[in-house]
Amino acid sequence: MQILKSATSFEETIKGSRFLSELFPCQSQAAARDLVKAQKNKYADSTHVVHAFVIGPGAEILGMSDDGEPSGTAGRPTLDVLKGFGCTNTLVTITRWFGGTLLGTGGLVKAYSGGAKGVLQKAESQGLFEELVEKRDFSFTCDYSLLKLIKLNMEQFALYDVTEDFGESVKLSGKIRADQFEAFAAKLLDLSNGKIRL
Repeated sequence: MQILKSATSFEETIKGSRFLSELFPCQSQAAARDLVKAQKNKYADSTHVVHAFVIGPGAEILGMSDDGEPSGTAGRPTLDVLKGFGCTNTLVTITRWFGGTLLGTGGLVKAYSGGAKGVLQKAESQGLFEELVEKRDFSFTCDYSLLKLIKLNMEQFALYDVTEDFGESVKLSGKIRADQFEAFAAKLLDLSNGKIRL
């Protein structure tokens, strides 16, 4: 299961109608509702703001809306593409500005599923997806004399968002894969002769 690290967008024009597909990281249904509301306010001049989302560790929370498009022609195809991609904690909105030509039900399904595919493929090509792994926060303090050795050993672990705070000693904090936490704690104890506690 993959999760999105940051937002991206994809745009195309089909028979005069402009379709703007935007992909967002999203952790809850409430956050999805807020994002959709913000999109509708942002694009008040648009004809429709269709959305779909998958949320939860097993992608078990699903939601969608046709936002006034004929039933089943917009939200459902968008959600189907999102589910098929194997990602979670992700929301896609597709904003349409009507261009004067009716697309018909088949054309609408093709336009909305195409927009969802387009923005997902763009996110993938930009490296915006990462594997969903459980992470734990960590922090520890070490002497400057140990810093180089510790940083060298840290490369063996899956660490994220590491920050260093320099004072009398160095405080390092960030996130680590939950299944590596104990091994990391043991490694730090070993390198510091029992002085560093994670």
